[in-house]
Amino acid sequence: MENILIIGAAGQIGSEITLELRKIYGDSHVFATDIKNAPADIRDGGPFQLLDVMDDKRLIHFVIRHKITQIYHFAAVLSGNAEKLPVQAWKINMDSLMNILEVAKLVEEIHKVFWPSSIAVFGESTPKTFAPQVTVMEPSTVYGISKLAGERWCEYYFKKFGVDVRSIRYPGLISYKTEPGGGTTDWAVEIYYDAVRKENYTCFLKEDTTLPMMFMPDAIKATINLMEVERSRLKLHSAYNIAGPSMCPKEVAKDIRRHIPNFKIQYEPDFRQEIAETWPESIDDSLARTNDDWKPEYDLTRITDIMLKEIREKINNSAQGK
Repeated sequence: MENILIIGAAGQIGSEITLELRKIYGDSHVFATDIKNAPADIRDGGPFQLLDVMDDKRLIHFVIRHKITQIYHFAAVLSGNAEKLPVQAWKINMDSLMNILEVAKLVEEIHKVFWPSSIAVFGESTPKTFAPQVTVMEPSTVYGISKLAGERWCEYYFKKFGVDVRSIRYPGLISYKTEPGGGTTDWAVEIYYDAVRKENYTCFLKEDTTLPMMFMPDAIKATINLMEVERSRLKLHSAYNIAGPSMCPKEVAKDIRRHIPNFKIQYEPDFRQEIAETWPESIDDSLARTNDDWKPEYDLTRITDIMLKEIREKINNSAQGK
């Protein structure tokens, strides 16, 4: 029987994948942890415990005590916040990964590890359209540098110690369940919330800044698919490109007006504009499509329809105290 540890279960990806994995493996077999309290459905739906991944002694004790067989590691300082505290972000992002890799090396029962990479590994020298799986990568942010270094460490631990690490280079993720957490692509979540709340949004990127994005259900599906693929089918142990629809703020605003005709948007680019300009506009994910049968299901129109509907319902329920 699998026992799965989620690190960062209170975050955007961690919270949603915890719920999905509990459906698959059973509530009692998915252990959610974070350094802060998690939403009620995470706390009440199965085992939850406060755990700091930076504390390697407590981490290995937890893994052994609960007979953990898989680890999903989502704790990180994201791109926008990392630029404000670069040294601290580097330490958290890298030391936490190294702790996970060391635990996986030492504890034989752990047979799979998932660690998320990002399109932040790419840089200005990377092709802007359909960025290849293998290409020039010169990230200019602390977050991107840590993700690129992390990819190399993951492959090193696989080749040197046989640790089965699997990873995805996530594009920007869009979700109505958890609000933004300091990333450069957070505008694609904020815009929907502000459209519902006040029919107005001030964007921190320029109107035509196109970036690869993905609806959270597609990201969750891609992650679990990758973790369930037979090890022998995997072509790499660094990180796979995956892609959903590419979009810019102007396009999303136009699509929102199908539902909210009076929606207005203005642009006040901040430091995140420089970060976005170093990332590609689209991703070539052909290797993932052939390796684990990956294919996205959601386009911009469907994302907009669902986001606005669910956010309205969420806000109404909150106002009624539900």
